[in-house]
Amino acid sequence: MPRIAAPLLIAKSKTDIAILPRMANRHGLIAGATGTGKTITLRVLAEQFSRIGVPVFMADVKGDLSGIARPGVDKPELAERAQQMGIAGFTFEGCPTEFWDVFGKQGHPVRTTISEMGPLLLSRVLNLNEVQSGVLTLIFKVADDNGLLLLDLKDIRAMTRHVGDNADQFKTGYGNISTASIGAIQRGLLSLDEQGGEMFFGEPALNLEDLMQTDADGKGVINILAADKLMQSPKLYAAFLLWMLSELYETLPEIGDPDKPKFVFFFDEAHLLFDDVPRALEEKIEQIIRLIRSKGVGVFFITQNPLDVPEAILGQLGNRVQHALRAFTPRDQKAVKSAAETFRSNPAVDVVKAITELSVGEALVSVLDMQGAPTMVERAMVCPPRSRLAPLSQDERTTIIQSSMLFSHYEKAVDRESAYEKLKLRAEEKKSAEPPTPAHKDGSVEPESETAKILGAMAKSAAHAIGSQIGRQIIRGVLGSLLGGSTRR
Repeated sequence: MPRIAAPLLIAKSKTDIAILPRMANRHGLIAGATGTGKTITLRVLAEQFSRIGVPVFMADVKGDLSGIARPGVDKPELAERAQQMGIAGFTFEGCPTEFWDVFGKQGHPVRTTISEMGPLLLSRVLNLNEVQSGVLTLIFKVADDNGLLLLDLKDIRAMTRHVGDNADQFKTGYGNISTASIGAIQRGLLSLDEQGGEMFFGEPALNLEDLMQTDADGKGVINILAADKLMQSPKLYAAFLLWMLSELYETLPEIGDPDKPKFVFFFDEAHLLFDDVPRALEEKIEQIIRLIRSKGVGVFFITQNPLDVPEAILGQLGNRVQHALRAFTPRDQKAVKSAAETFRSNPAVDVVKAITELSVGEALVSVLDMQGAPTMVERAMVCPPRSRLAPLSQDERTTIIQSSMLFSHYEKAVDRESAYEKLKLRAEEKKSAEPPTPAHKDGSVEPESETAKILGAMAKSAAHAIGSQIGRQIIRGVLGSLLGGSTRR
């Protein structure tokens, strides 16, 4: 019979406050204003999960999490604090760590394919409206129907150009295609390319099983995504993390409620996920969060204000750590009151007052009990972390990256035949098969007639934008793969 993991001590009030591992897949929330201790709380939770053999993924938005790989001897006062709090057996220790980076500078390169991202998420990254998103969905459909793999940016750019140039040909089978929408998609893809998108889309695509590893001592590996540069493209950041969640949901088997999570996912700057999100996408996010717990995955959102998270999702976050909020304006005061109402009340704690008075490292905490019900909120001190607070030097980071079993697998990009290459070959074959244009005796070529020009222009445009009917017919799994199947072929 497997050993049941012990409760994970995260804070202390008059009593210990601990998350039950078997309730960690009921998700959680870490909230609070800037500088109130959210990052320390994230560290403590990640360390605790790692110690019981649970792999963790988190994004390093501010560039200060890498020290989790080394013991925290740089801050001896943390041991004194642990002693004052009565934490038995406190020792400094680091965690097994893997570093990842979309741009391949501070970790193993992270890639996914255009097909795996899917039209819904890609539309959000490209800032497309509903009509333009419908056209992008049609482009994916045409590619799939014609066996054209969409792996990298040059594939989707070539496919967009191909559909736009042959809009009249596709009108009967797929619907009208707006020239303006094609242009908007092309501009968005160009902008994404300039932001480094050519490095993110391609192969080898990230195998999520590589994130769910333990070391020789049975500790869960903590996967840290370097996100300081990625945050310059916030919608790409949010779309990438959401893609990861949807892929986890699609690929992992149902395991119900395990004694401890199979994987814990921390979503920092969670408000970016919900800023100006279309309702259709928000519904998909709600679906993923609700159902992914049965796959043994716990999701913790980190954000400044709990109201950044939609109410339907907030209600699914059972384990909560609320750091201080500011209340300078009427809007702030309303946010404080709303945040207080999300906790199970405790007669001994004035939650509204406490939220504005909490010191750094202090928080209001409520976790789920054995029956899955939230405990009464407690005002408590968050436990000190055991790992190093100072970031690793570049040499230290490089040593960890190069000593990893994964090193060299993701470092070399692969560019196999896909839509770009096939469309280019078709164009060359068509050009070579065309008869030469008749020339005059003096060598000049017969100019194109005005009628031919008009017909050519008509063939490259259509009258109306595609409706949402075709868009509704295509759902890539929950968010990724076409028609529920993986497109990684």
